[in-house]
Amino acid sequence: MNAPAIVTFLRRLFYIRRGRRSFESPRYLLKWLLISTLIGLVAGVGAIAFYAAIHFATDLFLGRLIGYLPPGPAGEGEQTTVMSFWSATRPWLLPVVTTVGALISGIIVFNLAPEAEGHGTDAAIAAFHEGKAIRARIPLVKLVASAITIGTGGSAGREGPAAQISAGFGSILANVLRLDVQDRRIALATGIGAGIGAIFRAPLGGAILAAEILYKDDLEVEAIIPALMASIIGYSVFGAWSGWQPIFATPPNLAFTSPPQLLYYVVLGVLCGLLGLLYARGFYGITHIFHRLKLPNWFKPGIGGLFVGLIGLVMPQALGMGYGWVQVSMGPGLLSLPLWVILLLPFAKILTTGLSIGSGGSGGIFGPGMVIGGMVGACFWRLCYHVFPGLPATPAPFVIVGMMALFGGIAHAPLAVMLMVAEMTGNLSMLAPAMIAVGIATILVGGTTMYTSQVPTRADSPAHRLQLSFPLLSTLSVQKAMQPLMLRFIPGQFLSQAEELLGQRKASGAPVIDQAGNLVGVLTMADIERIPREERAQRFINEVMHNDVLTFYPDGTLDEALEGLSTRRVSWAPVIDAEGLTGDRSVLGLISVADIVHLYRETVAKDVRRMRGLVEGTVMIETTIEPGMRLAGVALREAQLPPESLVVSIRRSGELLFPRGSSVIEAGDVVTFMVSIKAEEQLHRYLAQREAPVLLAGD
Repeated sequence: MNAPAIVTFLRRLFYIRRGRRSFESPRYLLKWLLISTLIGLVAGVGAIAFYAAIHFATDLFLGRLIGYLPPGPAGEGEQTTVMSFWSATRPWLLPVVTTVGALISGIIVFNLAPEAEGHGTDAAIAAFHEGKAIRARIPLVKLVASAITIGTGGSAGREGPAAQISAGFGSILANVLRLDVQDRRIALATGIGAGIGAIFRAPLGGAILAAEILYKDDLEVEAIIPALMASIIGYSVFGAWSGWQPIFATPPNLAFTSPPQLLYYVVLGVLCGLLGLLYARGFYGITHIFHRLKLPNWFKPGIGGLFVGLIGLVMPQALGMGYGWVQVSMGPGLLSLPLWVILLLPFAKILTTGLSIGSGGSGGIFGPGMVIGGMVGACFWRLCYHVFPGLPATPAPFVIVGMMALFGGIAHAPLAVMLMVAEMTGNLSMLAPAMIAVGIATILVGGTTMYTSQVPTRADSPAHRLQLSFPLLSTLSVQKAMQPLMLRFIPGQFLSQAEELLGQRKASGAPVIDQAGNLVGVLTMADIERIPREERAQRFINEVMHNDVLTFYPDGTLDEALEGLSTRRVSWAPVIDAEGLTGDRSVLGLISVADIVHLYRETVAKDVRRMRGLVEGTVMIETTIEPGMRLAGVALREAQLPPESLVVSIRRSGELLFPRGSSVIEAGDVVTFMVSIKAEEQLHRYLAQREAPVLLAGD
C-alpha cells in the first residue's frame, strides 16, 4: 500500500460521526489515541532538540565567548553555584553578544516566518480560535531563533517555542488527515499541552494548560483527554533522554503545617497580582514602542538586545531563562545575594523580557513570569524574615507560591499553573496556601492577560460562536440541506466545453469526477477565466482544476459545514460518501451556503425546536400544539402517533406533566417528542396535519 493510499485509509478510519464523538466510543478513543501518540512523540523529540539547542547556544555564546555561565536548576544536572559575572574572562563582550544574537534571530524570523515573532503561545492560541493552519516551517524557525535568543542572554522562556513546535505538528497532521474543523482545533490544542508538558516535565499541568489557556474564563473541555494522552507521551520521550527528576530541587520535609501563615500568603497574592499587572502592561508597552519605530522589523531585536546586554552588565541575574536564580532563591543561597539585587530583579526581568521578545525576538513569556513570581516570593521572605513571627524557616514555600500566583493570575490559567509548578518542584504540599494566593492574584488581575489572543468564553470564540449562536445548526445534518448533483465534469474535457455548460446552467462551478465515479477536483468559472479565451479549446480541465477540495460527509452538521465554507471562502462544496474505508470518494451531492440558510429558515418557520436525543440515533422535537392540529384535544392512546416516536413530556401553563395513555393534549401545550432520526420527517408531517372543520346544519 503506497503512502497516498495509507493517508486516504487513515482519513476514513479517523472519520467519526458527530453523534459518536465520545471517549466511550472505542473508535473515537482509538482515533485520538493514535493522533495524540503522534503529537506526543513529536512534542518529546522537539523538546529534546530545543533543549539541546538552547544549551549548545548558551555554552557557545555566554560560556566560551564571555566566560560566564549562569546557574541552572538542580533537576537539569547543571551547576547551581553562583559564579560572579565579573570573574568572567570577557564580560565587556556581553552587549555585543546580546545584540548580535538578537539580530540573527530577527533576520531568521522576519525573512523566513514573520508569524514566529514573539512568544509563540499567543500565536498558537490565535490559530486555535481563528481556525488557521500553522505553516510547516514555523516549528523549525521558532526552534532555531528562540535558541539563539536565549543562548545569547535574551530574557525568554522555552514554553512558547515548545508549544508552537508541537502545535505546528498537530496542525500539519490535521491537514494531512483532513480532520474536520473541530478536530483540527483539538489537535492544535493537544500540541500546545504536549509541548509544554514535555519540556517542563509537567504532563498533568501541561494537559490542563492546553484547555485552560485558550480562554480567560472558560475551558476547552474536549481537548483535555487528547492532551493528557499526548502530554504523557511527550513527557516519557523527553524524560527518557533527560531524566525523570523535577526541574527544581526543594528542601526536604517542605509542607504547609501552620494555618496562621495563610495571612502571609494573602499578602503574597496581592503582591503577585500587582506585579503580574506590571508584567503584562510593561511587556506590551515595550512591544508597542518597538512597533511604532520606523525601522526594519529585523533590525529592532538588535536594539532590544543591546539594551539587554547593558542591563546585564549591572544585573546579570536578569539574563537568559533565569531558572537557576529561582533555584538559588529556594535555599540559603538567597541570603548571599545582595538585597538590592533581590529587590530590583523582578523589575529588571520585566524590562529585559520586554526588550528581548517585545522587540520582535523569539522566546516564551511563561518562564520569565515564573522567575518574576518566584523572586517576588523570595523578596517578601527576605524582607520579613526575622521581623514577623511564624514565617517558614526557608524561602522555598514563598518562592513556589509566588511562581504559581503571579503567572497563574496573569495568564488566566490558575489551575494549570498551580499543577505545573507543583510538578516542576515535586511538591504538592504548597497547593493549599497557593489557592489563596492565586485566587487573590487572579481577582486583582481582572481582565488583563499576558495572552492577547485569549477570549473570555467559548461563546466569544470563532471556534464555537456559530455553534452557540445558532444551536439549531448543530442538530441539522448536511444530508438535509444537500442538493442532488446536476452537473459534473471529467478530467479530459476541454475548458471551452466546461465554460459552455456552466453558462447554460448559470452555475459558478462543478466537481470533476473520474471514470470510476470518484471526486478528483473542482472546476470553477474563475479557474476558466484565468486561461486566455483562445487557449480554452485546447486546454483540459485537469490542468486548471483545484485538487485540494473542501468536502463534507452527509451526516456532518450544518454548523461545521457553514464554518468550513466561510473559512475557505467558498460558497459550495461536494458531499462525499463516508461509509467505506477504501479510497473511494463518490459524490452524493452539493452543499452551499444558500442551502444551509434555506433549511435553517424553513426549520425555524415550523416553530419546532430540535435537540439531540438522549439515546444515540434519536432526536428530541419540542413543539407548541395549536388549535386545529390533529393532536389537539386527543388522548395519547388514540393519537395514532407515527412509529418510533414517543411523547416524553407535556408542559401546560408552566406545569410539567408526565404523559399517560389517558392524557389529553390541549391547544397551547408544549409537547416534547423523542423520535428516531429516520422517522423524524414522518413526525413533522403528522404535526403539520390539520383536522377538517365540522360543518353545522344551515352553514
